[in-house]
Amino acid sequence: MHAPTTDPLQRERDHLAASRAALTAMREDVESLDLRDVTGTWVSAAVLQRQVTDRIAALADLAHTPLFFGRLDYLHAISEDLAEGGTGEQFYIGRRHVHDAAGDPMVIDWRAPVSQPFYRASRTDPLDVERRRRFGYTGGELTAYEDEHLTDPAEADSASALLAAEIEKPRVGPMRDIVATIQPEQDEIVRAEIGGTVCVQGAPGTGKTAVGLHRVAYLLYAHRERLARTGTLVIGPNSSFLSYIEQVLPALGELDVAQATVQQLVAHVEVRGEDPSEAARIKGDARMAEVLRRAVRSGITLPTEPCVVVRGSRRYRVPVQELTGIIEELAGREIRYGAAREALPQRIAHTVLLKMEQGGEAPDDRVQDAVARNPQVKAVVKECWPPVDPAKLVHRLLTDAAFLAECAQGVLDAGEQAAILWTKPGRSVKTARWTAADAVLVDEATDLVQRTSSLGHVVLDEAQDLSPMQYRAVGRRCTTGSATVLGDLAQGTTPWATASWQDALHHLGKAGAHVEELTKGFRVPEEVIAYASRLLPAIAPGLAPATSIRDLPGSLAVRHVPSPDDLVESVVEACRLALGHEGSTGLIAADARIPLFAEALTAAGLAFLAPGTETSAEARLTLVPASLAKGLEYDYVVLDEPAAVVAGEPDERTGLRRLYVALTRAVSGLQLLHSEALPVQLGA
Repeated sequence: MHAPTTDPLQRERDHLAASRAALTAMREDVESLDLRDVTGTWVSAAVLQRQVTDRIAALADLAHTPLFFGRLDYLHAISEDLAEGGTGEQFYIGRRHVHDAAGDPMVIDWRAPVSQPFYRASRTDPLDVERRRRFGYTGGELTAYEDEHLTDPAEADSASALLAAEIEKPRVGPMRDIVATIQPEQDEIVRAEIGGTVCVQGAPGTGKTAVGLHRVAYLLYAHRERLARTGTLVIGPNSSFLSYIEQVLPALGELDVAQATVQQLVAHVEVRGEDPSEAARIKGDARMAEVLRRAVRSGITLPTEPCVVVRGSRRYRVPVQELTGIIEELAGREIRYGAAREALPQRIAHTVLLKMEQGGEAPDDRVQDAVARNPQVKAVVKECWPPVDPAKLVHRLLTDAAFLAECAQGVLDAGEQAAILWTKPGRSVKTARWTAADAVLVDEATDLVQRTSSLGHVVLDEAQDLSPMQYRAVGRRCTTGSATVLGDLAQGTTPWATASWQDALHHLGKAGAHVEELTKGFRVPEEVIAYASRLLPAIAPGLAPATSIRDLPGSLAVRHVPSPDDLVESVVEACRLALGHEGSTGLIAADARIPLFAEALTAAGLAFLAPGTETSAEARLTLVPASLAKGLEYDYVVLDEPAAVVAGEPDERTGLRRLYVALTRAVSGLQLLHSEALPVQLGA
C-alpha cells in the first residue's frame, strides 16, 4: 500500500483522477439500468428512456474541460442542506456534481449554495472561507494551484494570476463558459430569482452574454422541474452568433435549452425580400400593433336578421337585438379573436337553451353543443365573425391601400402608409416577397387570433437591435415567465435601435424589470476599450465608458497606409503576422470589401473561415463582415479601413456604432489599418 503523497499538487491531481473515476462510475451506473421490465404504458417507458439517455449525456467526461476549477476551505462545518449532504469543511467546486460510491460529494456543482462564496467571498467579507484555491490546467491536465487566505491579515491583496490566465486563454473554437472566472457583480445577476426579469446593459468585454447563459444554467439547477415543464429559450441575433455560443450550456451539463433567432421564432412565411430602411422602421414601430388589431377585427359585423334554430317540431328565434348584444359584448372584452369566435356559437346556443327552459324543456350540455353546431348558428358566426388567416390578412394590409388607410387612420400618416405598401405585390401569400419585418407583423396577427404559448424563461441577447414589434414577439414567448435581457445601447446598429432600456422593457411587457449595468471589462484590453470609448459621446452619450482589468501595453496598433492600392496587401500581411501568435485571428472589414479580401487571402495562401465556424489548427483566421461581428471575439483582430465600415451604414451614427462593435472584438491585440482619414471622434 502506497503512503499518501506529501506533494500538495500531486494530492490535487489524485483527487482529480479519483473524481473522474467516480464520474465514470456514475455514468456506468446509469448505462447499466435495465428498463425492459419497467411497468407502465409505452409512453411512460419512452419518457423514462429519454430521461436516462439525457442523464448519460449529461454525465459525459469532457477530456479538455476541467472537472473542478476551485476549492473552498471553510472555517467551520457547513450545514447539510447547503453542502448537498456533506458535513466537511473542504469543497471542490466544478461544473457538475460528482459523488463517490458512498454518495459523498467529491465535486460540488458551481450552482449549489455552498459554492457561492467561491465567487462572492473577499477579504472584507470572507463568508466563513479561510482559503480559496484556484487551479490551473494545461490541455486538461492540472498543472498549478493558487491560494488566497481570506482571513489572514498578513497576506497582501493581489490579483489572481490563474484568474487572469484563464481569462486570457486563446480563443480557439466556440465560446467557452466563464464558470471559473465569474465575478461578484456577474454572480449577482446569474443567481437572481427566477420570478423577475433582469436587464443587463453591458459594455464590450463585460461578459454579459456569458452571464446570460450561466443564468440559464443556474435557473435550470435551482428550478429544474418547473422549467422542464415550461421550457427555456436563448435568442441571438443571427445563426453565426448561435453557432459561436452553442457549446457553453452543454459544457455545463445542460442539453435541453433551445436556441433561435427572432426571425426563426416568427417564421410563419418565407422571407424573400428586404425592406428599405424607412419601411422597416415603420413596420417595426409599436403603432403597427394597433393597425393590426383593427385589421384583425375589421371583419366583425353586426347581424341584420334573426337566427332561427329548428329543433324537432319547435323553432327558437334569437332576435337581432340579442345577437347584437352577444357580439358587442365579446368584441368589447378584447379577448383573442379566435377564442371569441369559438365562444360565439356557444353563447348563441346558450340563449337558445334559455328559451327551451322557458318552454318547459330541460336541455343539458349535449343539447347546447348540438345547437352550437346548428347550420343556422354557424351561418351567423361565419357572417358576423369570419375566420382570419393572419398571413392573408397582412398580405391584404400591405397590398390594399384602401384597407390600410382604414386600419391606420389616425395611427400612420399618408406618407408612412405609402412607405410600407408593397410596390410589387405578390399574387398570393405563397409567392409574395415577404420581408423580415413583414414576418413579425404576421406573428403579431397570429397572436391576436390565437394566444402564443409562453415559456418559463427566455434569454434575449443583443437586444438593443430589436424593433418594438420584435420585442413584442419575444415578449409573447414569456408572458407568464421571466426573461434575461442582454445588450449594449452603444452597439445598436439597426434603423430602429433601442434608445433606452425602459422603452425596450415596456414593449417586451416587462416594464418593472431591474436594469443592471456592467462596466468592468474582462475581455477587451484597457488600451483598446479606451480607444473605442472615444466614440461613446457620439453614439451613446448617456453611457459611462467601460474600463478593463486587463492592462496590456502594445495591444493597440493604428497604422496609416498612404496608398489605398497597398492597403489590402498590408492587411493580409498583418493577418499573417497575427497568425504567428497562439489563438484565433479575425479580419473585420466592411461588408462590401469582403469579396476583395476573400480573393486576396486565397491568393496569399491563408486559409480562412466564415463567422461561427469552429477554428482548427489548419484554419485560425476568420473573415468577418462588419455586420456579423457583434457578439464574436478573437484573440487578435485586424480591422480594415474604419471609414469604409462607417460608410457601409445608412447614416453616420449607425456607422460609428458598427465601428465601435468592430473595435471591441479583440482579446489580446487590435491592429487597425487605414488609408482614408479616421472618423474625427477617434482623434489623431
